[in-house]
Amino acid sequence: MNFKSAFPCQRNRREYSRVKAVVPFGARLVPPEERENLLSRVSNQTAVELGGLPEVQDQALAEWLSMINRKLDLILNTVGAQKQGFNSLPVQQINISGGGLSFHSQESFTRGDIVEVMMVLASSASVALYVYGEVVAADRRNDSFEIGLKFVAMGDEIREEICRFVFERERQILREKRG
Repeated sequence: MNFKSAFPCQRNRREYSRVKAVVPFGARLVPPEERENLLSRVSNQTAVELGGLPEVQDQALAEWLSMINRKLDLILNTVGAQKQGFNSLPVQQINISGGGLSFHSQESFTRGDIVEVMMVLASSASVALYVYGEVVAADRRNDSFEIGLKFVAMGDEIREEICRFVFERERQILREKRG
């Protein structure tokens, strides 16, 4: 068996691996005038390049500086996510895969609508994402709607973040079943 066929989020004949998860989540309809240049992205990705860490001969010091650099990146990303409203998102159960997601909504959407989703996927490292999906299902469920989205305007980097989350969530579910 090769690595690609063993990776759980690679496409099989039908779809990607899918899991249920409870995450900070928000969704809004994207108006037609905003649809032209959509691109899913990690929140607060910055294009600031201050250069790499200086060359340090002392290996322990180099590792220590690298660790501090990672922690500073995490702090900056957390502050940026808070400024963009990710810390105030309600927690909601979703069903997610590398190809799309489904969720319950008080708001109705129509097939073909484009929806912007803000969510935080917490695994070994939390990531705040803006993703876009086309509504492929909108079914009334009592006093709410079950919405199914197929991801659009998404590069490989974002899909890999989602697949990594799905894989880690599958492992967590298996550990809980054994426990």
